[in-house]
Amino acid sequence: MLPLALILLAKGCAVAGSDRALDQGRTAQKFDFLRARGIALFPQDGSGVTSPDTVVVISAAVENTVPDVEAARRIGARLMTRAELLAQLFNAAPVSIGVAGTSGKSTTTGMTGWILSATGHDPTVMNGAVMRNFATAEALFTSAIVGKSDIFVSEVDESDGSIARFIPRIAVLNNVALDHKSMDELRVLFADFLSKAKTAVVNLDNAEAAALAARLTPDKAVTYSLSNPEANILASAIAPAPDGIAFTVRNRASGDELKLSLKVPGRHNVANALAALCAARACGVHLADAARALEGFTGVKRRLEIVGSANGITVIDDFAHNPDKIAATLATLHDFPGRLLVMFQPHGYGPLRLMKDSLIESFVENLCPDDVLVMPEPVYFGGTVERSVASVDIVRGVESRGRSAFAFSERAVCGAKLLELARPRDRIVIMGARDDTLSQFAADLLISLGK
Repeated sequence: MLPLALILLAKGCAVAGSDRALDQGRTAQKFDFLRARGIALFPQDGSGVTSPDTVVVISAAVENTVPDVEAARRIGARLMTRAELLAQLFNAAPVSIGVAGTSGKSTTTGMTGWILSATGHDPTVMNGAVMRNFATAEALFTSAIVGKSDIFVSEVDESDGSIARFIPRIAVLNNVALDHKSMDELRVLFADFLSKAKTAVVNLDNAEAAALAARLTPDKAVTYSLSNPEANILASAIAPAPDGIAFTVRNRASGDELKLSLKVPGRHNVANALAALCAARACGVHLADAARALEGFTGVKRRLEIVGSANGITVIDDFAHNPDKIAATLATLHDFPGRLLVMFQPHGYGPLRLMKDSLIESFVENLCPDDVLVMPEPVYFGGTVERSVASVDIVRGVESRGRSAFAFSERAVCGAKLLELARPRDRIVIMGARDDTLSQFAADLLISLGK
């Protein structure tokens, strides 16, 4: 919602809003950032919705019983979902680039936006995460930029099915895996998304995505891979480092090769980089120019973000919340020695129920024998929810397969356990989504380690 508000503000709209987190006293810094830009903030009690000329935009997390929604209906104000409004802006852009997939959307969107900005194409970018390259001391929460060109780059979300509203000129599909919807639903949504594009950029290393690419005509599909020589763009000679990763990019059509070094680590980020390079090429950016720009990309917030080190122990803040993301994070960290102490906070009871078996499998396969998993209950800030599956169910499944895991009802107890276990050369990894307070939790852990 924040980047959407920033884009509308830059276009000259009067923007106000409410948020459950504001009423609960969470993430004050983010709300100060919005107020400083002239966005009025109201309690979520209906007091901000007073004119029938107002358009009330609601996120997928807002129930019909929220007072702002009830007030809008009472006075006849128009109601729109966040996805409806974003799709309207996106579809109106002459050059629309939609970045989709179960994992890697925010990073790939940030990479694509940075390449286009650094090569003078001045895009508008709508991201679900803060893009470090565009953030400043005065603008810490830069998850959107508003450019003057015809290019609009945006994450496109499948979790609520709203991806069906988007008509991309360039469609990027990173991967397809279980997250919020069943695989059958995801296959239909992503196939429809690709079919509407003039150019479809697809990852051949993901079997589900590759199957969808096989249904496209050769003139539409642009493919990338870390291993498949049939891909249009191929990465090889991959050399991981703790603070980045280097590799060689090959253009199959021309045979040209060039070396590239990223400032963000992990093989999954090589795949994200290839997707961004393909999207930029579809906008007319030469591969060498795009690669040169990408070397200056500094990442997005909460993606393997190093909070700091104290007494030989490093704290890392990470957005991983589904099996694929968790596997990518753990694989990247295991490229280098050191035990992992992982706290994973599920991002809701619904996703936990859907992904229970896959989450257990991901932790069992990607945790080493001396690693430790600690889990609090899923994030919950209000509303109705079914709680038939809890964190203890994941922990029991992981423990039964020979890994060390603990479940606690309170996050503070998880923090105490991590501090009790931590010793020099360990890395503490705080994982989870939909909860900005996780970053502060990680920062507080670092302070405690220092003491």
